[in-house]
Amino acid sequence: MNATDRTPADLLTSALAADPGRPLVTFYDDATGERVELSVATFANWVAKTANLLEGDLSVEPGDRVALLLPAHWQTAVWLLACASVGAVADVAGDPAAADVVVSGPDTLEAARACRGERVALALRPLGGRFPQPPQGFLDYAVEVPGQGDRFTSPYGGESALIVAGAEFSGAEVVQKALADSAELDLTGPGSRLLSGLPYDTWEGLSAGLFAPLASGGSVVLCRNLERLDEGALAKRIESEKVTAVRR
Repeated sequence: MNATDRTPADLLTSALAADPGRPLVTFYDDATGERVELSVATFANWVAKTANLLEGDLSVEPGDRVALLLPAHWQTAVWLLACASVGAVADVAGDPAAADVVVSGPDTLEAARACRGERVALALRPLGGRFPQPPQGFLDYAVEVPGQGDRFTSPYGGESALIVAGAEFSGAEVVQKALADSAELDLTGPGSRLLSGLPYDTWEGLSAGLFAPLASGGSVVLCRNLERLDEGALAKRIESEKVTAVRR
């Protein structure tokens, strides 16, 4: 983190400048066996493409509300940073009827139909795969995002960046809270790796699962369906991933 970082998008820019090749998000889904590791550079590329999709194809403007009906997942992390990049308000588990755009996983499609604006669906399949049959009334993220530009050149430092569990935070507040959380989460800087099994529906889950590792220069091992893993397998993962702290 640099002293000038005011938004989550700034944090990512600083991480990219400092060490683009280091791991940032390592994702496990213990229901499917999926493992994906994204370096800072790869993660930033996904964020840029998604921000270009938001601004270009979906016509999202600063201050627009994007309801994210998504679990703790590496693609959710991408959407959170993309929303921050364009100045949109990322409303985690927010009301689709009150949103300008809704982004849904496969389990929340019916609820997402309440949105009268653009609707985007994520299959959440391994390697970012597309739906076998695209849901009617939705854009398939895996189809739309590959052709987007690899750079996003108009980051926005807007006031509202995030709503979660009914609390609203500006971009600056997200940065400040994430940095303050770092010590409590035992994130001591580069090399720190936090394994998080927390859901993304609270600030605590978002901080442990993305923002605090990003702010501190560390990385996250983000685990979905961690309850399916027995203690022996968890201990092996902690060792193999060189995890330095755990939140579950």
